[in-house]
Amino acid sequence: MSVPIVRTVAALREIVAAWRRSGASVAVVPTMGALHEGHLSLVRSALQTADRVIVTLFVNPRQFNNAADLAAYPRTENEDAAKLAPLGAHLLYVPDPEEMYPAGFATTVSVSGVSEGLCGAFRPGHFDGVATVVAKLFLQTGADLAFFGEKDFQQLHVVNRMVRDLDIPVTVVPCPTVREADGLALSSRNVRLSPAERSVAPKLASVLLETAERLANGSPVMPTLDEARVAILAAGYREVEYLELRAETDLQSLAGLDRPARLVAAAWLGETRLIDNISTSPSVSSSEQSSRLETRSAKWVLQAEVGKQ
Repeated sequence: MSVPIVRTVAALREIVAAWRRSGASVAVVPTMGALHEGHLSLVRSALQTADRVIVTLFVNPRQFNNAADLAAYPRTENEDAAKLAPLGAHLLYVPDPEEMYPAGFATTVSVSGVSEGLCGAFRPGHFDGVATVVAKLFLQTGADLAFFGEKDFQQLHVVNRMVRDLDIPVTVVPCPTVREADGLALSSRNVRLSPAERSVAPKLASVLLETAERLANGSPVMPTLDEARVAILAAGYREVEYLELRAETDLQSLAGLDRPARLVAAAWLGETRLIDNISTSPSVSSSEQSSRLETRSAKWVLQAEVGKQ
């Protein structure tokens, strides 16, 4: 069985209207395609929650600030549709750029505050492009629920802030980062890694895990982050764009671990930019924090094995 594909707003809205008349709830999983187990886990979560699930596939030119990066981004519509079919996704929405941004399009959605710093500092205009396309997808699909992975943690905050500020009637559902057995966060960009780079790539996650444990045990933030940057570079990464401790709830920069937080990082391995984040908290004992980190590592292996089934 194949997943139905629609390419226009009109066709999408006609189908959603029929679902609504039958009383069905609707969820959306926005993607740029090149689907991997991380995306598919979002679809499974959506299917467990809503009556109908729309997966969107649109490589959004407005969130790329590098033309070569946009050109190199994988386009795998047929393969993506084949991956979605056995899950039972109800619709794949694949608009072309002219459908999403028709002639004369002149509106940009910009979210300040949480979009500043981190990826926002290194990718000017990126989050304006994200907010604009996600706002359009919410309005086009009319979804009740929207599922996003926590790997793009700053993006998650941007989307949540936009939804609250613009009173968009959708509930954003965050879902845990899905990883390979060695801890590497799944990403469509991972296919760009050479075999040698792929062997180095998991070091980013392992350094973040070690750093989270050290911070929970009371290590001072700034020296500990400096040492983590050195460790990432020593592992074979060529550049650490940022490695920071940010508050879980509002992304405020933290000089001390005094509330639930995230270690957030972006680093270049060869010509591939990888991002990741790990949660940490001062509210648990060091032994409990270590246990949680061990459990988290075990879950990475479990997630990888589930994805192979």
